[in-house]
Amino acid sequence: MFRLNFSHGSHEDHAAALKAVRGAEMALQRPLGVLADLQGPKLRLGRFRDVEISVTPGQRLRLDLDETPGDETRVCMPHPEIFKALREDHLLLLDDGRVRLKVIKRDDKWADVEVLSGSKLSDRKGVAVPQAVIPVSALTPKDREDLAFALRMGVDWVALSFVQKAEDMAELKRLVNGRAACLAKIEKPAALTELAAILDYSDGVMVARGDLGVELDPEDVPVAQKQILRMARQRGVPAIVATQMLESMTSAPAPTRAEASDVANAVYEGADALMLSAETASGDYPLESVAMMNRIMERVESDPLWPGLMDAEHAGMDEHDVDALVAAARKAAEASSTACMVVFTTLGGTARRMARERPLQPILALTPNPDTARRLALVWGLEPRLGRQPESLEQVTEDAVQAAMEYGLAEPGQRVLILAGTPFGAPGAANLLRLAHAPAKAKRKRTK
Repeated sequence: MFRLNFSHGSHEDHAAALKAVRGAEMALQRPLGVLADLQGPKLRLGRFRDVEISVTPGQRLRLDLDETPGDETRVCMPHPEIFKALREDHLLLLDDGRVRLKVIKRDDKWADVEVLSGSKLSDRKGVAVPQAVIPVSALTPKDREDLAFALRMGVDWVALSFVQKAEDMAELKRLVNGRAACLAKIEKPAALTELAAILDYSDGVMVARGDLGVELDPEDVPVAQKQILRMARQRGVPAIVATQMLESMTSAPAPTRAEASDVANAVYEGADALMLSAETASGDYPLESVAMMNRIMERVESDPLWPGLMDAEHAGMDEHDVDALVAAARKAAEASSTACMVVFTTLGGTARRMARERPLQPILALTPNPDTARRLALVWGLEPRLGRQPESLEQVTEDAVQAAMEYGLAEPGQRVLILAGTPFGAPGAANLLRLAHAPAKAKRKRTK
């Protein structure tokens, strides 16, 4: 999947990037997803008379709503919503945490603060308030314009920044209205306290470690990552781990050992996808970065210990027939003769449930819906492909076996597990599990 970062670039830039992705999709003959990442609100200081001031620990400073350029005694913070949320002893983190302030006194229009750490402060630096929920919409006017444009372009996923509560995701889903899948970026500590409710409204989730790391202590970020991944997998919500995965490869041809371990640990923790940012957006080694990340992921999944870790945690069974079917399919897939699983899906629900169980075999998700195929590109272990809507049980078996052979997922004589639903073509949960074998004399047509 490719991410379009709406914090940078013009609509024309993003349209050109999406056109390039769709061109690659045609050349590869496989679905590729596109994620529109909305910028979200940016809370910033005002300006200083001399552009920059020096600060020292213990120094007192007033933040207010007066737009007059600031100095060493005061500066504008043009966000009344922050003043209303502040309380005494709250922390303010400026410039990605380089300057830390503590609130001494406050009002709805000003706050007196003490510098805890830092050395300088300049115009328009970002402001973070980790101990408060800021009463501001996660969707700014710019985000709404970008969202409308992204949906007109036909993106497959939309990511919302600055998510603090479930209502933020509910608003996004209402605006998107089924035209794309909706993903919550977890980058605020407030979101962690409402994580379960947020996931209820989310089709996917991102562990946005860069912004999350500004407002959390460094030792808390790995714990938060594991918490998010665990809860997402239990609910069958695909999860991305993002930010600084192979950061040094922005300017170097190889990663540090710590970065390689970071990527590997995310795979061991069960993440569905890992994201490269500056490494591929503006780095000197974009292809090498992708290849390196792929090598690390493949190496982890070839570790004899990895299957046991994935099998150690399964989601609780819901009161749905499809959950019983998926559990049976996972058990049947443990047989060494099973080459792959083939899931017929209209909207993707059964395929996501199957992926949640982390079977060792690849899962071929066949759908007649291009939008579904592209959205499923994010989900762990799935090979989403376009296929016709079967009209009979015989056609289900024939199409499943033929597709598994064509895409190189099954060899002649190997077992194929098939999940489908009847009546054929009706959206809903699967209710059919079938075993089939690839014919001994069949020929594979393609391996892309």
